[in-house]
Amino acid sequence: MKVSAMKPSPAPFEIEHRIREDGIAVIRLAGRIMLGQESARIETLTRELLAAGRRKLILDVSGVTHIDSTGIGRFISSLNQTMQAGGQLLLAGAGGVVRDGFRVTRLDTVFQFAPDVETAATRFR
Repeated sequence: MKVSAMKPSPAPFEIEHRIREDGIAVIRLAGRIMLGQESARIETLTRELLAAGRRKLILDVSGVTHIDSTGIGRFISSLNQTMQAGGQLLLAGAGGVVRDGFRVTRLDTVFQFAPDVETAATRFR
């Protein structure tokens, strides 16, 4: 009988948000941002926060392990929504495959990046 090692399952998509004392909304993302309805929650939450009057948003992507073109599209949509509402959206903690995805698509010239949430919070005008 042959026993094969089980591959670890990919990290599920997680999303949560909080409002900092300074009023900045931080959306923490983790896992895989890929094709599918789960990642659509990024756009929905962005829309909800903007409707509630939040104009400074940080997407904390430090926990994201994979991203595909659909995932990047979710960020583009969120950025467009935020700009149309007169707000700003920054990405915090993008490294590895996430940062590479933005670099390859040349979107690293469109989005503002910060190494972490605290640094991003200081960059709002």
